[in-house]
Amino acid sequence: MRVARYLALSVAAVLFLIPFYLVLRNGLASEQEITSPTWTFWPSEIRWENFAELFANPAVPLVRSLINSLLVAVLQTVGQLVLCGLAGYGLARIPYRYANVVLYLVIATLMIPAAVTFVPTFVVVSTLGWISDLRGLVIPGLFSGFTTFLFRQYFLNFPKEIEEAARMDGLGHWGTYWRVVVPNSKGFFAALGVIAFITSWNQFLWPLVIAQDQDSWTVQVALSTFLTAQSIEVEQLFLAAAVSITPLVIVFVALQRFLVRGVTETGIKG
Repeated sequence: MRVARYLALSVAAVLFLIPFYLVLRNGLASEQEITSPTWTFWPSEIRWENFAELFANPAVPLVRSLINSLLVAVLQTVGQLVLCGLAGYGLARIPYRYANVVLYLVIATLMIPAAVTFVPTFVVVSTLGWISDLRGLVIPGLFSGFTTFLFRQYFLNFPKEIEEAARMDGLGHWGTYWRVVVPNSKGFFAALGVIAFITSWNQFLWPLVIAQDQDSWTVQVALSTFLTAQSIEVEQLFLAAAVSITPLVIVFVALQRFLVRGVTETGIKG
């Protein structure tokens, strides 16, 4: 059984790595090798100059797009962890008359298709003058009903004894949350942070509509211009895709141990 388990994991790992291999292989090859009817495992000549050509391409401001995507993803991730965490803790631990009503309203937002709220959100952002502005890209994604619901469910199972000990030391709800609950929930926060970061980084439709000039493009919008251009430079498209997923790989590698803890444990240290 152990051999079968490792064999299955190895096959799954190979299948998972194939797209990364294809992106990197084609990004370092010439267009002739990419479109050639004969396949080679690795380019006969690695074209490192593809990097220089990619970042020097005047039609696609890749560096600026990467910076914009990083700003949007980081700000939205931090915003969701702060706002949704506070909302989830309030719904789970602070008793008040309309707590269930608020919870049902939050859950109701999950049942509304994104296409329904897209136009009203765009009208609001346009009215505020946030077109081609960082505020228009970031602020609509600072709060998530789904993340709030996950936080609420997590805090319901958080040991009340720890919070009661904190209140005996004179801490209120605010102090208990920041000084006791958050430090003992790092794994869960990290898990939701990675999900929020990846979701924000991969957004395409909303940045495509809001970012109407090159200075406000995100990396996903920049990648789409390779396909809509009159002449498609295939090797630059693959290389740009490889560059765009690098931050996601770094975030995952840096936080993978927290991800495992967030899934397998409650986050409470003994």
